[in-house]
Amino acid sequence: MIDQPYDFVIIGSGPAGQKAAIQASKKGCRVALIERDRQVGGSCVYRGTIPSKTLRENALQLARASQCQQAVTVQVEQHAPMNHLMSRLQQVLDSHDYLIADQLGRNGITCIHGRATFKNPHEVEVTRVDGTSDTLSGKHVVIATGSRPRAPDDIPVDHEYILDSDSVLSMCYLPESMLVLGSGVIACEYASIFALLGVKVTMVDRFASPLGFLDPDLSKRFQESFEAFGGRFVGNAKISDIYWDGACEVVARMDNGLQLSAEKALFALGRMANVDSLGLEAAGLEVNQYGILDADENCQTKVPHIYAVGDVIGAPALASSSMAQGRRAVRHALGLPPGAPAHTIPSGIYTIPEIASVGLTELQARKEYGSVKVAKVDFAEVARGQIAGIQDGLLKMVSDPEGKYLLGCQIVGEGATELIHLAQMALVSHQPVDIFVENIFNFPTLAEAYRIGALAVIAQRSAANDESSLAAVV
Repeated sequence: MIDQPYDFVIIGSGPAGQKAAIQASKKGCRVALIERDRQVGGSCVYRGTIPSKTLRENALQLARASQCQQAVTVQVEQHAPMNHLMSRLQQVLDSHDYLIADQLGRNGITCIHGRATFKNPHEVEVTRVDGTSDTLSGKHVVIATGSRPRAPDDIPVDHEYILDSDSVLSMCYLPESMLVLGSGVIACEYASIFALLGVKVTMVDRFASPLGFLDPDLSKRFQESFEAFGGRFVGNAKISDIYWDGACEVVARMDNGLQLSAEKALFALGRMANVDSLGLEAAGLEVNQYGILDADENCQTKVPHIYAVGDVIGAPALASSSMAQGRRAVRHALGLPPGAPAHTIPSGIYTIPEIASVGLTELQARKEYGSVKVAKVDFAEVARGQIAGIQDGLLKMVSDPEGKYLLGCQIVGEGATELIHLAQMALVSHQPVDIFVENIFNFPTLAEAYRIGALAVIAQRSAANDESSLAAVV
């Protein structure tokens, strides 16, 4: 049967879908939120984000305890049960589920569990687990179905020996060794976590260095930390064949003749949009050459009343940006001012150590502005870095050619994902670099690195001005 028409039918309850639904409800709209899984909140959150960050935090706590060797000895046993290394996970998941469900309920949003398929541009059929179905009609439709690990035909992901980023944490025990195929964000996050836990991790990719989208000095810092944990990076190598030997190892052969083996393998070479089962053709939509949906700056597709938000429209594919896209899409659909799209979005990479970035990298800034002024501050120069034992951290500030305004900032080191927001606020408000000197930070804090970096930029600016004055005199 066809239910009473909704103002908004939103497909997917992850960060993008949640915020779209709540924004619509706040404006008095009748909203239906469709979620394929049993829990609301997005499958990626439950299978990847929360579990991986829980494992990461526990790995860090064990590492911190190991630093106090005079008082306590900590060692992770080989083949330790994974559930022992992910304590509090269920508590965190239950809390997340309760909070999201309560928030949606308080806002009067109708949550429907089932598989959504377009019947036409305005109608969506929802099929439940028991086979029953209903058809929902919506004045507006928002597609927020997220993404899943990419599964190429030449990699036999069986979720037992060769895993992907959704199944890697379903392992029953901590393996002795692991191959990680890929060197992007997800690959580096898991590789560094397992290496810190004592797993012999070998990360393999066709690129020369991990996290190649970062400036080389930041990528190098990460690789040095990863190798300090016992990890190994093999670059300029492409998998030509990989298989489980039927006994105890996964064997991988590279196109350069190198052969590697490990107890488990993790395939982490990107994600793809969850749109296959939506019946997009019935809605008058199709994916582009990259397998994602095209949408404009307001997240509006070529079918005016259908919007697409989050991972289904590609980069930046962050939970934070997805939330903003959900709100923006609804406001545009309702004819409300959506505001200027956010161009200054920070990214956080939860490797060990953390990495964060906002604005332009040094390479991007040099390409756009030519000569720029750059300051690098080691956390070893900051008292808090010494106290917290994170001397391997680095804060990098990139300013315009005159050294007046910040163009971008990159940070590697624990606390980076929090610390980056100071640079974000300076960029958003177009504050001069001097603001980091003219204001006082708590002591001891890692934020002092901004002051040190700003002083370095100002010194470069002064030196350049002195040279110009001297040249004018001569």
